[in-house]
Amino acid sequence: MNKVADRVRKHRQQLRMSGLRPVQIWVPDTRLPHFREECRRQSHLAMATQDKETDTLLENAINELADSGDWE
Repeated sequence: MNKVADRVRKHRQQLRMSGLRPVQIWVPDTRLPHFREECRRQSHLAMATQDKETDTLLENAINELADSGDWE
C-alpha cells in the first residue's frame, strides 16, 4: 500500500474504534436546472396555500427549535 492509502486506512480504523461508521448518502444535485425549477415550483405551491394555521404552526416549531439551542 502507498503512504496515502495507509494513512487513510489508519484514520478510518481510528474512527471505527471511536464508535463511528462510514455512511454514504445520496442527495439531490443542486447544480442541475430541474432542481432549481422544482424548488421554485414547490415554493409557489407553498405560497399559494395561504393557510394561516399551518403557517403559525411551522413558525412556532421553528422558533422553538431556534430557542432550544438544539438547532445548529
